[in-house]
Amino acid sequence: MINKVSKNVIRERKHARVRAKISGTAECPRLCVFRSNKHIEAQIIDDVKRVTLCSASSVQLKLENGSNVEAAKQVGAKIAEKALALKIKNVVFDRGGYLYHGRVAALADAAREGGLEF
Repeated sequence: MINKVSKNVIRERKHARVRAKISGTAECPRLCVFRSNKHIEAQIIDDVKRVTLCSASSVQLKLENGSNVEAAKQVGAKIAEKALALKIKNVVFDRGGYLYHGRVAALADAAREGGLEF
């Protein structure tokens, strides 16, 4: 009998491996990405204090279609804008176990264009 493991369980395992190696501090917080089938979300987190400093999502921006690359670009630009308002310039990128491709890459590129460095 073959034991099938879902894609999300595999993604969570990858994310746990990544999280074992990277951590956000007050000087260099973590930019974490979550991608669902309908939306995309990004948070900037200080793991030392265990606080979310700012966040942006396709739900907050009230985008018509939150599951495409254009929505990811808008979320990336918004998270960069909020981070710079909090005087956060350097972050560590946490792709959340997802491949660095498509919406995740678009969000990261837009955040870089918005002024974040990672």
